[in-house]
Amino acid sequence: MTVRVELRGLEVPGRHGVAEHERASERVFFWDLWLDVPDTALADRIEETVDYRDVAACVDEVCGGHSFHLLEALAAAAADAIVARFPVEAARVRVRKPRLRVAGLELAESAAVVERRRQR
Repeated sequence: MTVRVELRGLEVPGRHGVAEHERASERVFFWDLWLDVPDTALADRIEETVDYRDVAACVDEVCGGHSFHLLEALAAAAADAIVARFPVEAARVRVRKPRLRVAGLELAESAAVVERRRQR
């Protein structure tokens, strides 16, 4: 049995983007996470599953610890860290960068999605 946990709309500051001005000041990035956790989570004990507070802190550490040019690389780094640190079978990570200009046009957001599975 797979238990999937969703964390949506996590707001984390960071300095990411291809252009230097994007990395010059912090902006908020929005994160959506899907975690396949052990079915021991059904025991209703935090000790038997993944603590969302720790996952959020992990994403904050990745987002604030390095400046990435590409959202794809940022999402992959977060997914890799989650799979490495927590007892999850898989982590699907979407990071969204809101309100930007592309080719002189307004864009509501850009996003990248990466999924990582635990190696067996």
